[in-house]
Amino acid sequence: MHRVVLVPRGLPQRLGPGVPYPVVLVLLPPSETKSDGGAHAPLELAELSMPQLTAVRERLIGALVDLAGDPEATRTALGLGKGAEAEIARNAALRTAPTHPALQRYTGVLYDALDALSFTRVQRDKARARLAIGSALFGVVRAGDRIPAYRLSGGSKLPGLPTLSAVWRDELAPALTAETDGDLVIDLRSGAYQQLGRVPGAITADVVTEHADGSRSVVSHFNKHHKGLLARALVLTRADPTDVRGVARVARKAGLRVEIVSPTELVVVT
Repeated sequence: MHRVVLVPRGLPQRLGPGVPYPVVLVLLPPSETKSDGGAHAPLELAELSMPQLTAVRERLIGALVDLAGDPEATRTALGLGKGAEAEIARNAALRTAPTHPALQRYTGVLYDALDALSFTRVQRDKARARLAIGSALFGVVRAGDRIPAYRLSGGSKLPGLPTLSAVWRDELAPALTAETDGDLVIDLRSGAYQQLGRVPGAITADVVTEHADGSRSVVSHFNKHHKGLLARALVLTRADPTDVRGVARVARKAGLRVEIVSPTELVVVT
């Protein structure tokens, strides 16, 4: 029997009368590109999901804001080019900039395929309950969490701090374990973001391209696109997947070609 998911920001906990949200969480990777502006008040860390991460989030925000005072040091630490003034300004304004729900903040290939703008109201509620997004700055945020635009990648190293995997290691994994206790988790984050905090037993999905000679290779663009399609299928489905076979059925019904590698591994073939 499914239990009701506790969802952030007062989201409705049911799809309809007597029908609970299925206990499924899809962890998405973030994107380097993000939308500008925002329709909501500046960041309130206490209002984000997994508030036990607040201290680490505050520490990283402080480091990024301070770093933004030295544009050249910011370019070096974050691997930015000369035309990155807008990215540096975003980091400088982290505490005062307007916010958007995370699902509207992240953009790019995966989020184009997810196409959240096409969701109905009920589907948007379900997406906010089912989707979460990895973040070098926030660890993980739920789709409805309101965040500002920022620039920080999982492989970055901020001056005076250890690697981001070391910053997050002791905090994010326990928080994710508590957040997803008993849930079916489909972890679509890239390796750099999985290293920030893993979820034991999560189902992962690799995307490969099959060539005419039968050989297969991993291609970044198709990886992001098809993970976005898989996430969309998991939001729109009326099925309640409980294991890797159920996730594969949802993916196939959505037109994806998938293979089950193990009880916790799927391959999407393009």
